[in-house]
Amino acid sequence: MTDAVTGTGQGAPAERTATPAGTPDPAPAAPRTPAPASARPDPAPPDPATDWRRLDPRSLLVTAQLLLGAAFGAGVPVGAGLAAHLDVRAAVAWVLAGSVLLLGGGLAVDVLRLRHTRYRVGAERVELRTGVLFTSRRSLPRDRIRTVDLTAHPLLRLLGLVKVRIGTGDQTAAGESALQLTPVRRAEGESLRRALLRRDTTAAPAGDDPRLATLSPGWIRYAPLSFLTPLLALTGWGAVMQVSQWFGAEETVVDWVRDTFSPLPALWTVLALGSIALVTGFVGSLGLWTEMWWNYRLEREPDGTLRVRRGLLTTRSISLEEARLRGVDVVEPLGVRLSGAARVEAIATGLSRKDGEDDDLSALLPAAPRAVVDDVTARVLRAPVALTRPELAPHPRAALARRLRWSLGAALVPVAVLVALGAALSVRGLLYAGAVAAAVLLPAAALLARDAYRSLGHGLAGPYLVVRSGTLRRSTVALRRDGVVGWTVRQSLFQRRAGLVTLRATTAAGAQAYAAYDVGEAQGLRFAAEAVPELLTPFLVTGAGAEGPAPAPVPAEGDAP
Repeated sequence: MTDAVTGTGQGAPAERTATPAGTPDPAPAAPRTPAPASARPDPAPPDPATDWRRLDPRSLLVTAQLLLGAAFGAGVPVGAGLAAHLDVRAAVAWVLAGSVLLLGGGLAVDVLRLRHTRYRVGAERVELRTGVLFTSRRSLPRDRIRTVDLTAHPLLRLLGLVKVRIGTGDQTAAGESALQLTPVRRAEGESLRRALLRRDTTAAPAGDDPRLATLSPGWIRYAPLSFLTPLLALTGWGAVMQVSQWFGAEETVVDWVRDTFSPLPALWTVLALGSIALVTGFVGSLGLWTEMWWNYRLEREPDGTLRVRRGLLTTRSISLEEARLRGVDVVEPLGVRLSGAARVEAIATGLSRKDGEDDDLSALLPAAPRAVVDDVTARVLRAPVALTRPELAPHPRAALARRLRWSLGAALVPVAVLVALGAALSVRGLLYAGAVAAAVLLPAAALLARDAYRSLGHGLAGPYLVVRSGTLRRSTVALRRDGVVGWTVRQSLFQRRAGLVTLRATTAAGAQAYAAYDVGEAQGLRFAAEAVPELLTPFLVTGAGAEGPAPAPVPAEGDAP
């Protein structure tokens, strides 16, 4: 297997120092290259009391309620278990003592956290000082701040508080590239968001509607079509068995299921239990979708920021500078795609999938009809038409053969296992099961392989390159060509024999690499050279036989169709 890589990338984590408690705070480091006064961000409104600000003390109420909930959730099963071996009064006394210890200890820790946590917003940097025995002081340069996200679960909302997460979008050191303020008043969080994301941007043209998308209740019909539904079904059954085990009623549940379904044949029992599980997953997916996307709005603010607001119980406000946007990813899980829908994710340098705080930071639009998806992607990218629906150049037929081999090989594994076990154990039922599995899995594998091949494509659309791949989860990426910092040309032994390569466009945004899989050698290299000429052209060898068919160009803005 051979690799060739071109291009560079860079990133710098936030500064961080640690000093023993009681040591005077060091003066903040001056920037290496002072920016002109006209280019510096506006300072935050000064605090009349002190330069350092405190977190909101009502955090103690939130902590107390969370600890009481945890004590109740853990105390009930523990008390039930103790009551089986001790006197009921003794069991209750042990549970109450543990709950008081948990509540007192948790509140003491939170009091210390509030007393020793300060933050300061200066003209050049945002600083956070924390620690009890050792003081940790972290700071972020204001000109590198890319995201200020506000989150509030129900307890915070009840008290008018929010959690503020300030990030630089540095994907090389995710843990050092963000500061969290938990909690502050909602008004203060909004003020911080506006001040820290303020940039010298060109105002939107007059008459433009800032609302790019709003929630349609009908979109909820796509929620059960995701792969999350069967996962929630299995989780529901697991939760029932776990809770029954806590209370020593596991055998009772098993006996009830056996007595209820014993009159039915085994096949009907399996179908009935599967139907119950699917209904559970269906209801769970509807509830999860409602919690995540209720009151959803996607807006473009006058300062050049895209803002997504959503959530029923836990509200989220995610801001993204358009200057950091490098493209969009239209994602189509199989069930959602068959229903004519898709969802949209942002590809931006300020959104890292390694942060671990929220897997949906990049979500711009939930699963919605393709007409809505096309309109939103065009408006987000400020394009006259949707750039993720062009006629893309097809890939060679050798790519279909590779997918057929992979898919059929995977389908034959369970068939071979069933047949081998049936022959070795002389169990005719296993042989029948293997035959049924072959009759079902092999045609399905062939269909999926063909669909995966038809999903392959690549092309150019004005300032964007477009790549598409996948079948169970088809992804169509429109990536800005000036955001590509390098190309990785990958070719395995089998690809070399088939005359195929895999091209990966590396970027500092999103997943950091987006691939055109199994494209013809000459065609793929021409595509990479035309997309970003200055990167790959110096490495290409031209001459007789070196030319190949170029990818089908997509009409750019202003071009004739």
